[in-house]
Amino acid sequence: MKIPVRDKEGKTIEELDASPEVFEVKLNEAVVHQVIKGQLAGARRGTANTKTRAEVRGGGRKPWRQKGTGRARIGSIRAPHWVGGGTVFGPKPRDYSFSVPKKMRRLALKSILSMKARDGKLVIVDDFGLTGPKTKDAIKILKNLDINAKTTVIVGLDQDNEVMSIRNIEGMRVIYSTEINAYDLLDNEFIVMTRVAFNAVEEGLAR
Repeated sequence: MKIPVRDKEGKTIEELDASPEVFEVKLNEAVVHQVIKGQLAGARRGTANTKTRAEVRGGGRKPWRQKGTGRARIGSIRAPHWVGGGTVFGPKPRDYSFSVPKKMRRLALKSILSMKARDGKLVIVDDFGLTGPKTKDAIKILKNLDINAKTTVIVGLDQDNEVMSIRNIEGMRVIYSTEINAYDLLDNEFIVMTRVAFNAVEEGLAR
């Protein structure tokens, strides 16, 4: 597959021969779903906590005697069916994460990148050419690239100016090439990659 490379003016300057092992993979929805599910589960804090009847303060004394009052028997004012009582089967702190095989994670990345490339939603920019953190210049470049929707921008490890310039733009998420993950690749309309990032991602996934 050939993917056009554009300059910061939005003009196509060349076409890259993308590796078919990375950018021509059939979409595997089941794998993508499992990987993203695992990623989101691992991000859950799991700190929700409710008190059982044993943990709620009070309720140590029996409210009234067992027989002879005409009322229902009760042993504690902290019984679950009483207001202020304990919770039955409520959430407790737990770890929601589960293991996803490395091969599945790599296949999910390839599937998403291939889908974006086929749909014309993968944009390669030669270089942003930013000499410092300049959000205004970054906005202009993205406009030249016809980026007008939610986007994930992937940059190389040494492209800190791009990160600082893009991270505050509404609807834009910027990550380094070493941080790519299924959720960030899928949760967008466009993927924009610098040439440096493209080479690093292609090399890493083609192994």
